[in-house]
Amino acid sequence: MLEMNVGIWIRVSTEEQARGETPKNHELKARMYAQFKGWKVVEKYDLSGVSGKSVLDHPECQRMMADVTNGKIKALIFSKLARLARNVHELLIISEHFQKYKVELVSIDESIDTSTPAGRLLFIVIGALAQWEREEIAARVSASVKVRASQGKPLGGQGPFGYRWVNKRLVPHPEEAIVVKKAFEIFLEEKRLLPTAKRLNEMGYRTRKGAKFSKTTLKRILTEPVYKGLKRANYTKSRGNKKSWLLKPRDEWVWYNVEPIVDVEVWEEANRIIQSWQHLYPKKVPPSGRYLFSGILRCDCGHKMYVLPYQGMKVPRYVCRNCRKKINEDTLTDLLQDAFKNLAIHPDQLVSDESEKLEHLGDERTYLEQEIKKVERKVEGLLDLWNDTLIDKDTFRTKFDQLQQRKNQLRKRLAEVEAEIAFLQVKSLSRSQVITQATSFASAWPYMTDEERKRLVKEVIKQIVIGKESVEFVFYYLPEFMLLEKDAHMGMGS
Repeated sequence: MLEMNVGIWIRVSTEEQARGETPKNHELKARMYAQFKGWKVVEKYDLSGVSGKSVLDHPECQRMMADVTNGKIKALIFSKLARLARNVHELLIISEHFQKYKVELVSIDESIDTSTPAGRLLFIVIGALAQWEREEIAARVSASVKVRASQGKPLGGQGPFGYRWVNKRLVPHPEEAIVVKKAFEIFLEEKRLLPTAKRLNEMGYRTRKGAKFSKTTLKRILTEPVYKGLKRANYTKSRGNKKSWLLKPRDEWVWYNVEPIVDVEVWEEANRIIQSWQHLYPKKVPPSGRYLFSGILRCDCGHKMYVLPYQGMKVPRYVCRNCRKKINEDTLTDLLQDAFKNLAIHPDQLVSDESEKLEHLGDERTYLEQEIKKVERKVEGLLDLWNDTLIDKDTFRTKFDQLQQRKNQLRKRLAEVEAEIAFLQVKSLSRSQVITQATSFASAWPYMTDEERKRLVKEVIKQIVIGKESVEFVFYYLPEFMLLEKDAHMGMGS
């Protein structure tokens, strides 16, 4: 188990504390869970008695979010999602923040641990809810934007370079329009972007923000149809997180006329020149990314294996740089599919003693809960004796302290048992997820895209060890030392 620094989130209402769910018990349960996972608790965020309707503005929540941002904690443990936040909108915000910085969420009572494949379903569900909420808002905003755009009304922000809004109408900007005209004039002389930008800069012309003109900025101006008097609106949408904008479908674009800055013939001649370059500078093919088994392939000599290109390479070949052992990706893929089929057909290979252990722990939890109730009844009886003056003060104090000590001992053990039950349940769910995904792999593999295969392989395969005559697949969350093996030929043509 990988040790990492984690935080504990404690939020217990006053009503719950009255029922015996004290912050101390919640903290103990969380610490025990972290101990089972091999994690180190470095922070505690205590919101005891704080309402769950809104927690984002609370100093402890702000401190927790900052610790996530700066990497101080890599997981947050709490009793249940409702203790983290009762407000769904705030839960979405917290979850997206955790996903952004790759920090895990662990809900003990609900057996959710996003550091496991099964637990990551939570992020998928929460992400879907967040996306639905964003799309609902975006749809309403987009509908109003389209109406305003069709009427030529401002949609917020400044007008394009060369224009400004005056009385809710887009009109040429006196000074900037001169620069735009000069850009088209020089470009038709030079017929190249870089010399045009250089001449504009040498003349002292600058962008609206005072920057020098670049090829990119100049091309954006020259290809913008607004300068020939045709303004388009509602044609882009934000990708969020300060990423680039995407073009909407053309049937959603809205066009309306404005006062032109250059003649239509000038604009079209400039764009004919720019379009003529396209066959000379075709778009580069994006890199294919990492290979299917990158990062999880190991040689039995202890070193990683990497794809090394060779003459006429049609299939990626993984090679150990230490002992030169090698295997082709297609061979490895065939062996992996066999392993998945074997796992799907024989799930009994995953049977362990955890079911029996969970049963014993469940019985112990029931016993502890019953014993705690017995102690509480004895305390009530002792109080009755005290109120009726049937026992003296010293006797009352001695017996009360003894009962209270036992109650604390029972609660401590109960917290330990509940933490271990939660740990084993998460592990069991993750094992079931491995079987489910293995079954899906076996049937759906031929129809998956390369990206889907990469993502799913990384989800269930922890490591692949290449031996001289064997390939060993190590799955996540299988019983210890439970490995799948299959003989493999390791030649150049393997």
